[in-house]
Parts: sequence; C-alpha cells; structure tokens
Amino acid sequence: MATIIAIANQKGGVGKTTTAVNLAACLCALKQRVLLVDLDPQGNATMGCGVDKHALAATSYEVLLKEASLSDALCWVEKAELQLLPANGDLTAAEVNLLETDNAPGRLREALAPVEWNFDVIMIDCPPSLNMLTVNALTAAQSVIIPVQCEYYALEGLSALLDTIDKVRKSTNPGLRLEGVLRTMFDPRNRLANEVSAQLLAHFGEAVFETLIPRNVRLAEAPSYGLPIIYYDDSSRGAQSYRDLAREVRKRLRRPVTKAPIKDGTAT
Repeated sequence: MATIIAIANQKGGVGKTTTAVNLAACLCALKQRVLLVDLDPQGNATMGCGVDKHALAATSYEVLLKEASLSDALCWVEKAELQLLPANGDLTAAEVNLLETDNAPGRLREALAPVEWNFDVIMIDCPPSLNMLTVNALTAAQSVIIPVQCEYYALEGLSALLDTIDKVRKSTNPGLRLEGVLRTMFDPRNRLANEVSAQLLAHFGEAVFETLIPRNVRLAEAPSYGLPIIYYDDSSRGAQSYRDLAREVRKRLRRPVTKAPIKDGTAT
C-alpha cells in the first residue's frame, strides 16, 4: 500500500515543485513505484515531467470534481518511469467549485483510494497557498515534507502551515505526521544560509533531513527541458543531492511509525 506524501509550503519559490519532481524521479530510480500528483494550477510539476499542460484531455481538476476518473487522467512519464496526475490552469476554478460539493476536503483521498495498492509512494505537489487544494492534499496524505529556503524570511509563515496541518489532523486526518523539513537553495558560503539552517535544526531537531539541496544552475535549468535533474545532468550537485534525499526518505518510510505532535516540530 502506498505511502502518500504531501510536499507543502505556502511560500512560493522555496523549491517545492523542484523537490516533488526530482524526489519522485529519484525514488523511481530506487525501484519504487511512484505516482506524482500535480495539485498546483501553475502545472509546473506537469511541465517539469515533459508533459504539455495545454494539451490534456483530463487533469486533477476533473478528477477532484468527479468529471473524469483517475485512470482517464493519468499520464505515463516514460523517461522517469512514473505515473503523473497532471494539472493546468483549469485547477484555479477548483477552489470555488469544491466548496459547492459534498466532502470537499476528502475528494483527493477518495480519488486515490482505488489505486493505493498500485504504488509504493504517492507524492502530491501542493499549491503555494493554504487553500482547499492544500487541505485536500493534507487530508489524503499520511505525512508532509516542508521545503524551506535557507534565506531571509524563510521561516515567515511556517507557523501558519504547521497550524493548518494541526487543524487537518483534528478535523479530517488524525494520522497526519511531519515527514521532515528540507533545507533548499543552500549555499554554505552564505552566513545567513547557515544561520537559517541552524534555526531549523534548533526548532525541528531530527525532523530536519540530513540532506541539503544546494543552489545549483543545472537544477534550475532542468525543468525547461522537461526532465528531472537525474536525466538532465546526473553528475551535477543537484542530482546527487536528490538521490541522497530519496535514499533518506526511503529509509524513513521503512521505520516504525508513531504519532507525535506536529506543532512541536517533531518527526514521527
């Protein structure tokens, strides 16, 4: 049965989609069966997998509104050997339309339930906001990875996300846990980056992934070619970092799970 992981941070530009695409591809390289769910109306994860978001018959929007089945909307990403539930601008209307439906927060969980046994990992790329799409992702997920940029204002709004996660636990998903905090765009030569990293370690402790995602030109270039970094430049520092992260995530997923309070920044 799949482990469902939401990649979430309402602050844009922190490497959320980069992490979703590249972690999914690296887990596939470790022989994991992966479904990547694009739940961001920008459709960047879709484009980052080489799928044209403007030429889709069905997307996550139609699946959430029950206008299409999940199997009808899935795309096979041959290079990365993963399944993708794509998204495009149509998803923008989901925020309003979902509020008019029954079981609005649980629509994604309902859609994924029939295929959970077909995958080892289902990864959800959330939008950069705390809206009904993010609530759907958190309701469906078993755990959350929070990418945090090691720069000024990195911690701004993080408490709001943790509060949302805690509310989802109390309302629709009591088993939701923090999988980990991921430090992204890290430059060890930058004093501020080291200070932010130290703050995260002090607050979240073992919940912080050991792997650091560096600032890397090749990592930034890869999406424009529609390729995960390991298929664009496997020798780059970005590729090695995401391979390390995939091994770390797989190791965490294999350990026994116990619940711990997310507000305390404690991994479970």
